[in-house]
Amino acid sequence: MTPTKRTAAARKVAAAKQAAPAKKPARAKQPAAPPAAAGKAAGVAPARTVNVTKAAPRRPGVRAATPVLTARRARATPASRKVPAAAKPAAPASSRPPQVFTVSHLQETDFKAEGLRTYALYRDLGIAAATAGLCQAHVIRFVPPCTDAVRKRHAHAVELQLVYVLKGWIKNEFEGQGEQMMSTGSCWIQPSGIRHTVLDYSPDCEVLEIILPADFTTEEVA
Repeated sequence: MTPTKRTAAARKVAAAKQAAPAKKPARAKQPAAPPAAAGKAAGVAPARTVNVTKAAPRRPGVRAATPVLTARRARATPASRKVPAAAKPAAPASSRPPQVFTVSHLQETDFKAEGLRTYALYRDLGIAAATAGLCQAHVIRFVPPCTDAVRKRHAHAVELQLVYVLKGWIKNEFEGQGEQMMSTGSCWIQPSGIRHTVLDYSPDCEVLEIILPADFTTEEVA
């Protein structure tokens, strides 16, 4: 083709393009909105998903049988009959004379060597006379030193013999009980007939002795 023809052809093509309507560019496809988004866009509240759990079939209830207590008539228990106690025989009237009031205050001159033990001084409290011989009580003041004459084994036939240490200490030996050290505040009972020995005592030893009856016997034993 000659240059003139090529120029004419190019012009025809350009005129044809201008005359043809311009094609609109293709729009990119947007992904479909999820149901919730679509609902919001339309102004409608999204539907809620509710999980429906099927209830387990009910079993017919079994009621526990309640025992019916049958009221029983309580049998009347016959009241126990009180057996009258046997009448106690009347105590015989005491043949002892009535006791009299007495009091003894401390006086050094009351300590005398007129008692059972030659190695001790006795202060009689006047109880034997006030009880008509029922009981005697005296304070014994031991005289030092403790010699072999003191350590003679002996026993008393009494109903009661109680000794309480007022001052100092005294060491005795009792049959079946062994040696016993008694000091101020110590108290003991010597059963009737128990064999015993005075082993030693302090220079200031004093004891209170109460004996029933006032008249009793003493026996030296081996």
